Amino acid sequence: MREILNVGHGNAVIASRIIAIVSPRSAPIKRLRKEAKQMGKVIDVTEGRQTRSVLILDTGHVVLSALMPATLVARLLGKRRKPKAIQSTEAA
Repeated sequence: MREILNVGHGNAVIASRIIAIVSPRSAPIKRLRKEAKQMGKVIDVTEGRQTRSVLILDTGHVVLSALMPATLVARLLGKRRKPKAIQSTEAA
């Protein structure tokens, strides 16, 4: 079964397809976003909110998300980590 990453507002991306999760502010990412839009490969899941992260997929698609890159990375890593054992904090 494939891992799914929630990218906000009920939208999801197959985690294994993600090459990078980056901030949308740099000039190279702005150019990449513009080129992808011209090719019809932009998927905007911000629902009108500010774009806070850009996901680059191995298919050439660019996904725009309203969630911060750190939030998406934490979600992605959280799915891959095994849960830690819960330790008792009771005093003896």
